Amino acid sequence: MTILYVLVPLAIGIVLIAVAGFAWATHRGQFDDLETPALRMLRDEPPTRPTPEPPDGRNTDAR
Repeated sequence: MTILYVLVPLAIGIVLIAVAGFAWATHRGQFDDLETPALRMLRDEPPTRPTPEPPDGRNTDAR
């Protein structure tokens, strides 16, 4: 019976941590778009990245 004095507050603490984690994830937008990340891997084209320019502004492609 005395184990309930430990288990009940422990269970309540775990539930509060889970609720806080869910609220944090919802607030940060983790559940806004659930379909696009799953469909992104089905596209054939690789992701494009802009090419960085040299710091001095010269074009290195024309030699």
